[in-house]
Amino acid sequence: MSELPELSDEERSRYAWQMWTPDIGEEGQRRLKAASVLVSRLGGVGGTVAYYLAAAGVGKLVLAHAGNVKPSDLNRQLLMTTNWLGNPRIESATRRLKELNPHTEIVPVAENISSENADRLVSQVDLVVDAAPLFSERYAMNEACVRSRKPLVESAMYDFSAQLTTIIPGRTPCLSCIYPDDPANWKREFPVFGAVSGTVASLAAVEVIKLVTGVGTPLTGQMLWMNLREMDNRKLPIERRSDCPVCGSVDAEPSTDSNLG
Repeated sequence: MSELPELSDEERSRYAWQMWTPDIGEEGQRRLKAASVLVSRLGGVGGTVAYYLAAAGVGKLVLAHAGNVKPSDLNRQLLMTTNWLGNPRIESATRRLKELNPHTEIVPVAENISSENADRLVSQVDLVVDAAPLFSERYAMNEACVRSRKPLVESAMYDFSAQLTTIIPGRTPCLSCIYPDDPANWKREFPVFGAVSGTVASLAAVEVIKLVTGVGTPLTGQMLWMNLREMDNRKLPIERRSDCPVCGSVDAEPSTDSNLG
């Protein structure tokens, strides 16, 4: 990022407590204001990610989610409300986020990610959060991020399990390194508690904040596996595949004080 935007007095007041973090301060908050993030799907994971990123003061959120609010969404999708049943999810999400933080620019996209729109959407942002349930969407985002050298925070959950990793094209394994083939047993509908999806979503939002500000160590080259039934959480190494058709020929770019270039 080039020249950072200034903070208004109202923004300084709003973000004061997080700016007290010693290695964040006003410069870190200005980096957040300058940042743009694409969040794919606004369900139990993506909606909570978007909520925390808006609360933290990320300047621009591009949000992609098609369809209307259903009763079965409401146990976990915190940007959806009962009085909005039958209406577009993206409108409910936009309204809720604007109520939370009018300083964040919301770009609503009433589409799910696909190979047709992934490059167009990824080109609008600095980094991407994958919270999509279908591997076709996840692969499309992964490929677009590798082509554009944009970081991708990859988050998913099932039942009481969750996983998280941060992909930096050219430096870390991409999604296709981890899952060379679309898992045959993966289904669109699966068991979920909102507290579980919210747990991995909170960690994904932290990864975004770290990537934007340059604070801490991103979860790169490792997969965080969480078994919340037993509260057994582990970080396991993951490796790039030299024969990966998506990222195998991509070379690392020089690192900067943040991971956004």
